[in-house]
Amino acid sequence: MSHTIAVIGGDARYLELIRQLQAIPGANINLVGFDKLEQGFTGLKQLEFSELKPEELDVLILPITGTDNTGNVETVFSHETIHIAPEWFGKLKDTAIIFTGISSDYLKKVTTEEDISLIPLLNRDDVAIYNSIPTAEGSIMMAIEHTDYTIHGSRVMVAGFGRVGKTIANKFAALGAKVSVATKSSAELARISEMALTAIHLDKMADYANEYDVVINTIPAAVIDRKTIQHLPTHAIIIDLASKPGGTDFDYAKQRGIKAILARSLPGIVAPKTSGRILADVIKQFLQKNTQE
Repeated sequence: MSHTIAVIGGDARYLELIRQLQAIPGANINLVGFDKLEQGFTGLKQLEFSELKPEELDVLILPITGTDNTGNVETVFSHETIHIAPEWFGKLKDTAIIFTGISSDYLKKVTTEEDISLIPLLNRDDVAIYNSIPTAEGSIMMAIEHTDYTIHGSRVMVAGFGRVGKTIANKFAALGAKVSVATKSSAELARISEMALTAIHLDKMADYANEYDVVINTIPAAVIDRKTIQHLPTHAIIIDLASKPGGTDFDYAKQRGIKAILARSLPGIVAPKTSGRILADVIKQFLQKNTQE
């Protein structure tokens, strides 16, 4: 069964994703927003957005960032400004599937109104867990780059024990760091202790802040606040992995002379090839399932 696929925008991860999609039998792939690439993709159509025919598409793949709340698409490899109006979505097939990394209110609204299937890939457990590996490696890279001491023996605080926090705590501990993890969940606190890490209730994190060299936040809420930051040693570094605007009081950290970095999209920076393959594998699974049905 053939699939007509359009990939609109995307970062370095999407270069590998596209290569992987080329292996799908019968795939007809159209690229929009990749005109700045020095080397194109052999056999694929590179189009301007106005040339794309939505009524012919089975699959639409948007960037990790999806669209903003007015329908604009961020393009890394193009100077073209791409705006997808609600009526354009209305021309898609009823059976079309839209893949994105995260979903904006705009995307949710238009796809609900047009009854189109929307798959936010980063919301999926499998994608998030696989992506937590390059995220953890990127955090390690940043800790090495921005400190003058080894990770081994360093005192590391991880805020949050979700899909990303678990991997980060595990990887830093494996390198010999003294890892503490802060969360509100009693079950998670028990698991943290079982892993031979130091469990701290999130509300008490500030009480222990003076003990840490590296603070890594994975919680998309204001948890690394003034109360916590004022007790951190001046040599400490904060690596905030939460979605923009992060969970750190960056202004106060700057006032205290503490380096605080909002490190978004680390998988796409640290390991774009691996990250692109992860996304492609999930998309191929969806297409294979639809073909079987």
